[in-house]
Amino acid sequence: MHQRWLSESLRFIGWRPDSTSHQEKLISALGATLSLLVVYWVTHIGLDGDGALWVTGSMGASAVLVFAMPHGALSQPWSVVGGQVISASFGVACMQWLPAGPWVAALAVGGSIFLMMYLRCLHPPGGATAMIVVLGGPAVESAGFHFVLYPILLDALVIVAAALLFNNLFEWRRYPLSLSHHQVARPPGIAPEDFHHALRQMNSYVDIEFDDLLKLVELANKHAKTEGVAENDLVAGAFYSNGLPGSNWSVREVLQVEARRPGRYGRVRYKTIKGQGEGSGGMCRLSTFITWARYPVEQDETGWHRVRSVDKPKV
Repeated sequence: MHQRWLSESLRFIGWRPDSTSHQEKLISALGATLSLLVVYWVTHIGLDGDGALWVTGSMGASAVLVFAMPHGALSQPWSVVGGQVISASFGVACMQWLPAGPWVAALAVGGSIFLMMYLRCLHPPGGATAMIVVLGGPAVESAGFHFVLYPILLDALVIVAAALLFNNLFEWRRYPLSLSHHQVARPPGIAPEDFHHALRQMNSYVDIEFDDLLKLVELANKHAKTEGVAENDLVAGAFYSNGLPGSNWSVREVLQVEARRPGRYGRVRYKTIKGQGEGSGGMCRLSTFITWARYPVEQDETGWHRVRSVDKPKV
């Protein structure tokens, strides 16, 4: 009961299993560190300490995206440069043309989001930049629209240039994503037009490029083409999944297997430990369980994973 409550609580707050390696985490951190050292130096050439500190903070958020999520739609060059420049411009306009007040900063952020979405350059750090312009103090106010060109535009270009040089040192990273042209070897069960329709139906921003989405589906389809579960494969103490999508997915633990005998059906006693029907148990015919089970699975710190045919479930 406690484990289920903890699992649901983590899911509610958005915690998800991590699929990146230790190497990938180190590379992301190193790239961001090196790029921000350059940004810090460039920014402090022309701004005093307080103004430069505000701007460096905004660019730090951009560095998280371009180095930790280089293939994300929010991390692409147009999103970084366009989002930062448009947000800074709108923030300067609000600061100069509207009477001072706490509502001006909020309006600057809201307006920048509106413009970025229409201009297809949504970049979350741009919202921070719009607020920085309004609240940045005398150094930012005296610069006016020149602040958009320096340091905002220059810093954004430095971030993008650093991402180009650094990310492309590693063969599994390509920045911008247009440098990676993945060819789908065979059409998946769902056509590209179906994905476009589904995305329009969702009517929300999804931070994944379309080519990456197709590649993800192809790899998933390839992974799904494995042998099913045979009666002789069932082992007490092992875990099996029905392989269904969404809320219909579940994992069962086999507690006992009664082999088929002359004149009697084989039976399986099980407990559902994850997904649909979690916490429930039951007993069914061996043939019924084999029809339900698609493949054996095992759990590690990142979640549930299929056990390959050359492996055996850990019991």
